[in-house]
Amino acid sequence: MALRVAGQSRYVRVLPVAATVLLLCVPGGSADTAAATHVAPADVASALLVLWCAVTLVRERRRPLTAPAAVVLAAPAVAFAVAAATSPQPAEALLGLVRYLQVFVLVPAAVVLLLRTREDLRPAAGAIVAVAVVQGAVGVHQYLTATGASYQGRTVRAVGTFGPLDVMGMATVVSYGLLLLLAVGLAPPPSAPRWLRPAALGTAAALVVPLTVSFSRGAWIATVCAGGVMLLLAGARLAARTLTLLLAAGVVLVGGAGVGTEMIGARLASITQVASSPDQSVTDRYAMWAAAVSMWRENPATGVGLKGFPGHRDGHASLALSSGSDTAGAGVDFHREPLLSPHNMYLLILGEQGLIGLTLVAGSWLALLGCALARLRRLRRPPSADRRVPGGARPPDGTDCGLAAVGLLVWQLVDFLYADIGGPSTVLTAVLFGIAAWWALCPAALRPGEDRR
Repeated sequence: MALRVAGQSRYVRVLPVAATVLLLCVPGGSADTAAATHVAPADVASALLVLWCAVTLVRERRRPLTAPAAVVLAAPAVAFAVAAATSPQPAEALLGLVRYLQVFVLVPAAVVLLLRTREDLRPAAGAIVAVAVVQGAVGVHQYLTATGASYQGRTVRAVGTFGPLDVMGMATVVSYGLLLLLAVGLAPPPSAPRWLRPAALGTAAALVVPLTVSFSRGAWIATVCAGGVMLLLAGARLAARTLTLLLAAGVVLVGGAGVGTEMIGARLASITQVASSPDQSVTDRYAMWAAAVSMWRENPATGVGLKGFPGHRDGHASLALSSGSDTAGAGVDFHREPLLSPHNMYLLILGEQGLIGLTLVAGSWLALLGCALARLRRLRRPPSADRRVPGGARPPDGTDCGLAAVGLLVWQLVDFLYADIGGPSTVLTAVLFGIAAWWALCPAALRPGEDRR
């Protein structure tokens, strides 16, 4: 009876997290995701997730967070509050404060508090994988049938159900799912069936196809960096075998799907041409980066205020900045989408929140990464020698959770060099930080089984 109650309690805890993730599959339609008042179904679910967490804490009368976890999670909140209080535009700053608290404080803290054990984390991760598979399938169909977003005059860009106004949405979700599957393939749980490892690695290789046809250079770079870190942490021999398998399967799948086209080659080549002969999108990005730095120089300590970048952009940007980007396809008519952010999260924080904001927010993220790596190293020492798989010792139980948390966090921190928050997929970024914070800061992450407290 006790085990049954514990299992039911686990599902009650995990269900709000999984529901928030699964609602990302709801089509975004033609709504302007850049608008300050746009609220997606996943945003509503994230608010209910925070409310459910608060009710659970009151009902169970648990100590909310450990002191280190409270400090790390509260540091961004202090930065956002300072930026909002010093902003010359209080109304816009208030909207920005709510959004930033949602993504970087409230939802991550709720995930940390609701996920008690590794058995709680794995269903939540499974929901992310399910969304990645669905979005990836929709994206590949869009590419093959030319019903995606416009790219170089052809409607072949895979965007999933997020639409052309959130072109990074599908690439983000697919990248998360790919890394989670890679973590399972590198270190499956001891109780997992034998078929789980090849199934996870095969599905990860299949997700390379929609990631490729997303034409998102930032997602490509972030995935390679995060995957490389995970392979190094898993061990040289296992990394070599897994990398060989993934590369072989990826080549077969990408080539078989007809993805090896001139457009893909040109997009890959453009990564190394950002300094010598950048295209207009890169030129615009450089201009907005320079504008963000100029805003910071004007207000070094606190920046221009939350949500202040659009209003100050024209006064700081060079003439090389175009009026906007072309948006069309995937059910949306052609129009010019205004460029309202620098597409670099660090520079966005620097320009709007100054050195105080960047120090507290980026410092919190680096603390999470350092704690996650330290905890993974602690878990893997000493290695388990009594459970064997062909080619070496089986990783300790929980290694999949640690690899997933580190890989997802590395992906996000690298991707923030080329992107910032915005659109419905931002809710998944909040869940990601919650997963990483749970592994890095929650004592139960190192304890298998149900939390008996």
